Amino acid sequence: MNHWQEQNLEQRIVEILTDVRYVKPEHHFGRPFITAYQLAIEYARRFPDDVVRLGYQIGGEGIGERSSLAQYLARELSRRTSNGQITRIEGAFLSNRHLGEIVFDNNGKPLTSSLTKTQFDLSMFRLRE
Repeated sequence: MNHWQEQNLEQRIVEILTDVRYVKPEHHFGRPFITAYQLAIEYARRFPDDVVRLGYQIGGEGIGERSSLAQYLARELSRRTSNGQITRIEGAFLSNRHLGEIVFDNNGKPLTSSLTKTQFDLSMFRLRE
């Protein structure tokens, strides 16, 4: 059994995405997307023991590692939505075009995206309506 199944990551991610709502739920755009960074920050806040078991830092510029929790979650969600294993989550990209920097609030500490100013756009996810 792998980490994904062992720690029931899909269900935990669905719980997080369920709580992401726009202030006006009836808006025609539907539910907001959150980036992989936002997902990783919230996952670590809710399930800190899982993050320790997975062995990843949340991610961002300057962590000194090539792999992060944000990358892991984005990669697995992308793979599993693409092959049909996950159908209730959808993904998209936020373009880096004309984007200088994105800084997230990681429990009071700034977390700067390592993807801005690169050829890699930021992945983002939401529950399907």
